[in-house]
Amino acid sequence: MKQIQEQILSDLKKEGNKEKAEFFPKFFKTGPGEYGEGDKFLGVTVPIQRKVAKKYYKEIDIPALKSLITSPFHEVRLTTLFILVLKFESKDITEKKQKEIFDFYLKHISSINNWDLVDSSADKILGAFLFQRQRDVLNKLHTSKDLWKNRISILSTFYFIRKNDFNDTLRYCESYLTHKHDLIHKATGWMLREVGNRDKKILNRFLQSNAAKMPRTMLRYAIEKFPESERKFWLSIK
Repeated sequence: MKQIQEQILSDLKKEGNKEKAEFFPKFFKTGPGEYGEGDKFLGVTVPIQRKVAKKYYKEIDIPALKSLITSPFHEVRLTTLFILVLKFESKDITEKKQKEIFDFYLKHISSINNWDLVDSSADKILGAFLFQRQRDVLNKLHTSKDLWKNRISILSTFYFIRKNDFNDTLRYCESYLTHKHDLIHKATGWMLREVGNRDKKILNRFLQSNAAKMPRTMLRYAIEKFPESERKFWLSIK
């Protein structure tokens, strides 16, 4: 199994691009005091990472992914998450194996520490697993003081939204009205927009109660698909 781990790393490193490796740290805000501080990059694009994940996800077992999910390289961690999602969504997956992936995800949650890592995995693993189960673990992530755990909690509800279950999304969005970070404003606005895509009346009720106190970014994301006249109306309230 170690051989597969080394092959995944080798495949990713071969595809590294020097220019992208220099650009990505700026794009993902890795400077001192920024949200991705200290992260490292190989310069590998997402389509290539997905290709590598698809190549190896059937061969590598979950415990063997530990050294990859804890890698200092961003692309290695993201590729690992792609592998976990592919495994989780496999047609022949058992509930026991899904639970193993769910537990692995939570155990290594500190490695899921940038917005793309969260957005590519939270709903597909945590959301999918918790949809018909107790969601206490999600509530703990929601109330954490950690930015990425907060984003994981709200993005996990994307799975619920697709099942027309909006309660946790709306509750989390309301409690994040006073959140200090723009990345949470973007995430909550995005999830509100997804709710509105399925039931605009529910989104309008949320806006009626909260638009005046919503962070500007959250509001703009939530009403992005509205006709211009409606957007102007809600923005004028703000």
